[in-house]
Amino acid sequence: MDFENVISVAGYGIESIGVLVIVAGSALSSFRFVSHYWKEPEGFAYRIYRRQLGRSIILGLEFLIAGDIIRTVVVADTLINITILGLIILIRTFLSFTLHLEVEGRWPWSEVKDDATIQK
Repeated sequence: MDFENVISVAGYGIESIGVLVIVAGSALSSFRFVSHYWKEPEGFAYRIYRRQLGRSIILGLEFLIAGDIIRTVVVADTLINITILGLIILIRTFLSFTLHLEVEGRWPWSEVKDDATIQK
């Protein structure tokens, strides 16, 4: 195997990890939701489910972006491929930001307010 093949396999491996993170996170979140649905107050289990599912998707997207970058920049560095990579990264970054806003209730760059500050 030459260097480009090794990097290509590494990129696909990282993307595979991203898919596994999304699948495993979805399965674990769903299992927890089903097992806690009747034990928690109304709506609480659903909010936790959405937060965990969203975090799994966000983490998986990060791996998918990393794999795309590795494969495109090192293996296929034509202007068309880099343009396509840029569009893919823009779309996935937009998804990550909107999912983060949905899950955390704030933008990723927003200041985190701790409970002690809010109660004062």
